[in-house]
Amino acid sequence: MTEEFKTYPKIIAYGFGMAGWSVMINIISVMIIYFYLPPKDSGLPTLIPQVSLFGIFTLFSVVLASGRILDAVTDPLIAWLSDRSGFEMGRRIPFMLMALLPSLVFCVLIFVPLHSKESSGNYFWLLITQAGFYLSLTLYSVPYNALMPELARTKDQKLLFSAVLSLMFVLGIIISSQIPLVAELLHLLFKGLSEQSYYQYSIAMVAFVGFLFMVIPVLFINERRYCESKPVKNSIVGSLFSTLKNKNFLLFLVADAAFFVTLALISSGIFYYVTVLLGLSGSLGSRVLAVMIVLSLVCYPLVVKLARKYGKRPLIVFSFFLFSLLFLIISGFGRYSLPAIFQLYLLALLAAFPVAVLGILPFTIVAEIADEDGRCTGEQKEGMFYAARTFSDKLGQTLGVMLFAMFTLLGKDPGDDLGIRLSALMGMAVCLFAGFIFLFFREIKKGSPV
Repeated sequence: MTEEFKTYPKIIAYGFGMAGWSVMINIISVMIIYFYLPPKDSGLPTLIPQVSLFGIFTLFSVVLASGRILDAVTDPLIAWLSDRSGFEMGRRIPFMLMALLPSLVFCVLIFVPLHSKESSGNYFWLLITQAGFYLSLTLYSVPYNALMPELARTKDQKLLFSAVLSLMFVLGIIISSQIPLVAELLHLLFKGLSEQSYYQYSIAMVAFVGFLFMVIPVLFINERRYCESKPVKNSIVGSLFSTLKNKNFLLFLVADAAFFVTLALISSGIFYYVTVLLGLSGSLGSRVLAVMIVLSLVCYPLVVKLARKYGKRPLIVFSFFLFSLLFLIISGFGRYSLPAIFQLYLLALLAAFPVAVLGILPFTIVAEIADEDGRCTGEQKEGMFYAARTFSDKLGQTLGVMLFAMFTLLGKDPGDDLGIRLSALMGMAVCLFAGFIFLFFREIKKGSPV
């Protein structure tokens, strides 16, 4: 009989893994466009030529999407291998252990291009390093997420785990978004380096913090002690098909992917919104993003209480529609009568509640769907469910980064900012779409034992 995994130190130790891979993935979302294709007044060199494909796509956006093509294969493959594995350490932890060092190395290498100035060769470098990074992170994140429904056995535990995981994910966003601030501090401490070098050292330092977080659950969770692992016997095709034929889960995936599109648009655009549209310092964007996250954490108890009373669907639909309004506000940044700094902090205030809702509740929803499916089919396919969710999240993030890169063709500099404003309007449209899709989602009945 396995022990219950319910003390706060143990749950937080598990949660640090989420903070770690959130740092890693959000370093890419926040910095990759800004680093390779910076605005003119940033002090950074442009590292790649702006090549348009068919007048719509950029070569950069296609390269950024390449990692997700690999994920389409590796996510279900690693999930299937994890679900079937019988390692002495458990089904999940051995995969996470193998992923640790490669994730750190490839995350840093993405920002150490072959050429320190504009060159087509840097496209090739991005293809190789992205492939290594996304494979490594998948090797960690898919088994890691699959642990959650095995460790949290009741609905209340799942809600608690989801709140902790959401907290840790946004902690990762906060940490990754501090890279410009770390670069400014390095400026003060070490003179004579190039602006590019300051950013590279900052990225390496922040990535190492993410690596340390990822190590914690590997060291402190005894999977055999807390999880009743029952390896599945299905083929990979059968297991994947069985997961994706769940129509309710598919509705969730579409809406969840749309959320990550908007999250990537915000992450990729935050420094442009602050510096280009509002004319403020880029490091101020980091601080305001941190304020927004802290305010969202204050909303967590309210979100948990409202979810128990009214259900998850109404809160998620409301949050998507509120986010669409916020993107509309962003599209007009710099044109309002309010001082620029007030515009920025007002956005942080309004975004706090929907960020809390969309941070907490999806984790619980996937866990409940996976449990319900397990009872109906008799097979524990948590890995495959979380692989599908992880892939849709990463697909959404990549699509968001691609869209933002495409919009930069239409203007990304002060006085020439049409592309930046259109990216915000795209975020508004995606949020409206996600809200309407989620209206058709069916919540797991309250009488369910999970």
